[in-house]
Amino acid sequence: SACAKDSNWVKAFALLLEMESAHVELNTITYNSAVSACKAGGQRAQAFALLVKMMSASVELDTITYNAAVSACEKGGQWAKALGLLADMALDRV
Repeated sequence: SACAKDSNWVKAFALLLEMESAHVELNTITYNSAVSACKAGGQRAQAFALLVKMMSASVELDTITYNAAVSACEKGGQWAKALGLLADMALDRV
């Protein structure tokens, strides 16, 4: 969360990888912090990659997750992806 406030997406991403390699169970909150940091740092591709990773790991996506990902897509001009995420939100009943 502190990394997101500072737009320090590199540190957030590194911490997430470090937690993963230490076999710490990553959850919605840890992923959301990293996605938000990527969004704040203008790293749309990394934010979207984390979203995909969450889905493949069966980690629950919540309003915060989708909001950060949609915002990252919007900032990167990726309207089609943003609309797709909004559709996914409706399907997931978020």
